[in-house]
Amino acid sequence: MVSDNASPCRIALISMPWSIFNRPSIQLGALKSYLEREAEYQVDNYHLYLHLAKTISTELYSRIALSGWAGEALFAPLLFPEKKADAAKLFRQSLTGKGKPRPDFDTLTASVAESCAQWLADINFSPYALIGFSLCFSQLFASLYLAKKIKDKWSDIPIVFGGSSCSGEIGASLLQHFSTIDYLIDGEGEQQLLALCRFLSGQANSLPDKIRTLHPVPAAQTNKADKATPPLPLGRLPYPDYTPYFKEMRTLFPGQPFIPLLPIEFSRGCWWNKCTFCNLNLQWQNYRFKESGRMLKETLHLAEKHESLHFTFTDNALPRKEADHFFTSLLQEDLDIDFFAEIRGITEPDRLQLYSRAGLRTVQVGIEALSTSLLAKMAKGTTTIDNIAVMKMCSAAGIRMEGNLITDFPGTTEEEITETLRNLDFVLPFLPLQAATFFLGYGSPLHAGAAGQSKTKDFPIQRIIPHAKNRRLFPQDHVQSMLMLINSYQGDKKLQHRHWQPVKRKIRTWQDFHKQRTASGQHPLHYRDGRSFLIIRQEQPERTPLLHRLRGASRKIYLACERPEKIDSLLKAFPQVTDQALRKFIDEMCTKRLMFQENDRVLALAVHHTSG
Repeated sequence: MVSDNASPCRIALISMPWSIFNRPSIQLGALKSYLEREAEYQVDNYHLYLHLAKTISTELYSRIALSGWAGEALFAPLLFPEKKADAAKLFRQSLTGKGKPRPDFDTLTASVAESCAQWLADINFSPYALIGFSLCFSQLFASLYLAKKIKDKWSDIPIVFGGSSCSGEIGASLLQHFSTIDYLIDGEGEQQLLALCRFLSGQANSLPDKIRTLHPVPAAQTNKADKATPPLPLGRLPYPDYTPYFKEMRTLFPGQPFIPLLPIEFSRGCWWNKCTFCNLNLQWQNYRFKESGRMLKETLHLAEKHESLHFTFTDNALPRKEADHFFTSLLQEDLDIDFFAEIRGITEPDRLQLYSRAGLRTVQVGIEALSTSLLAKMAKGTTTIDNIAVMKMCSAAGIRMEGNLITDFPGTTEEEITETLRNLDFVLPFLPLQAATFFLGYGSPLHAGAAGQSKTKDFPIQRIIPHAKNRRLFPQDHVQSMLMLINSYQGDKKLQHRHWQPVKRKIRTWQDFHKQRTASGQHPLHYRDGRSFLIIRQEQPERTPLLHRLRGASRKIYLACERPEKIDSLLKAFPQVTDQALRKFIDEMCTKRLMFQENDRVLALAVHHTSG
């Protein structure tokens, strides 16, 4: 398969749109470092998304990248011209940016094709023994398109696909439907890519099970039990090499109009890994993480080498104990680093304050629902008061919290809709969530249960069907025979769509409230402490803010509920207050949306005026 002109030690790795343009690919950076450390390979990384951002403007590129389906729709007609009309319709529906001009689909598609052609014209792939594509979200159509263009010119160079969009049977299905893919890596890439390189260079005569191909290859000369390669200890991996990205960036954007955001990896997998809707961890082998000391050294190294103070953790959930040590140690370095991270809900004020002081500025939290029974159906392991508490705690710590509320979830009852609508009134002061319509993710517990592959709770999913958006992008024969990461179902889908409309409207009202606020310098619900009294200021939509004063025991009880507190514990802490008087006070505070109660737990909602 290797070209006679190719060097057996030279590999090209490509990351396609629609990666976020102002950050290097951690997949490419990690693979380059590992391969070059383990063997005498030359790995050249290419970030074609930088070239496209230069072509169509960084502003438009960002809008498309954040829109998900819009990016896939732009490349779809380049692969399947017959889907042009459907793809154009999906593009118009998916593109974000309310009030911004909508680009012409045909013109933009032509620009995309021209940008790819110009990029290909400047690169000679003949010296390469292997060309690899890393696929994550919204990179499928772009990668398939460029792989086809490369094969048209360099047909004898093998192409390998890998990444989170190539896991399990999804990857096998891609291989069967697209002949431009010679090899496909299922799961983690470092050791598998190294094994493939050794096979292609003649250093090995077989391939591991996790490397899929339709080409005839000798079977591995090992017992079945010996074929499973143990996962790499993350602490032994080299630091990712982002040098190629910065070289491309300086060439394309010589004025450097942006400072790149550097991806870093603390852990792989998810230590919870129980959510019924989630399929984000198909490619990982168990949950594991780096020690905090190693993570600190890596962060400091990348910050100094690339002169950037902006980092994003790629983790699905930070490892709590190690994260505590990491942020504690980082405080001693006295650096103004800015982090983004995905976290499980944290309701300990001291922990979030620590993270904030060390530089954690933005988090995405898996809120997903504001109904405790619905959270149980999702197997989130949290309750509504836990979710509201983390929203409050992030506000108090000055951390911007992002998150989703999954709508149209199968099996949602009218009571759960009513509960959600009620609880949305209590979270009005906090940054709004985004409505995320449920989809049936391949490999998730819900999908496995619907396919008869595992036992899950009784959900009204009668049949798995292709997602409507995939129908617009793929030809009919592909839709019927391909396995897709994103699916739909037959069951109570139409009923759920009707049920959730009031929730979606209320979320839009919540978002509008925060967009229209004029007192943006202070929290919409905050208090000032006068030692013997509290003054709480409460903003309301299109109404004059309310002021509430709490004195004596009322003040003390309110402050005691900074985090969720049991009523029995409050009665013990304030023996002078009767059970009846306490419950009456709590009821009054909840009626005014100043506190939230769930069963026997109570949470004060106002944050201190110095927070945020």
